[in-house]
Amino acid sequence: MRLVSYRLGRCVRAALVSQEDWVVDVAAACEFAQRRAALRCSLLLPPTMLQLLEQWEVAYTELRRLQEWCAGREELLHSEGIAFSMKEVVLEAPLQPRSVRDGYAFRQHVESARRSRGLPMIPEYDLFPVFYFSNHQAVTGPGPVFVQHHHLERLDFELECAVVIGRAAKNLPASLADRCIAGFMVMNDWSARELQSQEMKLNLGPAKGKDFATSLGPYLVTPDELADRTILTPEGNQYDLQMTARLNGEQISQDTLRNMTWTFAQILERASYGVWLYPGDVIGSGTCGTGCLLELNGTGIFSPPRWLRSGDTVELTIERLGTLRNTVVLAEGESVVL
Repeated sequence: MRLVSYRLGRCVRAALVSQEDWVVDVAAACEFAQRRAALRCSLLLPPTMLQLLEQWEVAYTELRRLQEWCAGREELLHSEGIAFSMKEVVLEAPLQPRSVRDGYAFRQHVESARRSRGLPMIPEYDLFPVFYFSNHQAVTGPGPVFVQHHHLERLDFELECAVVIGRAAKNLPASLADRCIAGFMVMNDWSARELQSQEMKLNLGPAKGKDFATSLGPYLVTPDELADRTILTPEGNQYDLQMTARLNGEQISQDTLRNMTWTFAQILERASYGVWLYPGDVIGSGTCGTGCLLELNGTGIFSPPRWLRSGDTVELTIERLGTLRNTVVLAEGESVVL
């Protein structure tokens, strides 16, 4: 299944994608089908993605049944104000996460990023997967991404894949970790490189260089959609999915999700050590090879080095997961107190 969140007035509601071109409101369609006695559900599906994830084991089964029932009934549901064409809706991030962790799983990116700072590769990289916490309240979906003046000092995109937790777990072994993944999304881990480079000298990790925006979407894609591209390994599943980035329509990056040095299962094992992972937590893969301007500038592909400017459009695509399209917009930056 492909799931989305769309804006209806002031509300953001969960929907499933039906027949490619239709967005069907999950809660409204479930209630409509129940009212017509056309579908008996063991769970009345809730209206938001986070609520669905909190009941994922039951909700997933009911969503599959609802998807089958909706197929071919989209025009009827449209007349009832339950289904909409893709052109009628504004897609938001698939969910507003409980938390966001971001990994460092692609060796090529790590080597290139360190080389750009004049640093050698470190052997500790091969000991365990690492991650940092980002700002879960600065998550955006497709569309404009608003930045401040200082963010535009070497502003960068980062092409990543993210997973969403669907089952709570603690001390999770890698052998079981893939069962806790509810779905996959394209992720853009925006980076203000000038701010980031200043912060990293203090050895406490990124803060203002990262916390202003993380974009997710356009879909949350369930693992069954990737079954024929899933490779089973003793360390967890790998996924043979092409990853590309375009800047203002020009392709500048390409890699494959299969090139992750650490699997999502291994990252989840590390992340859950001694702590609970909860439904709605998001974990990013880290940037893929060539998946950011920091790397590309190091190859000499741009001369002089290219960084993002206000008005630039970045399109990140992962096969089967869709294209996340964002445009950089310089905000005014006035003080705001609520």
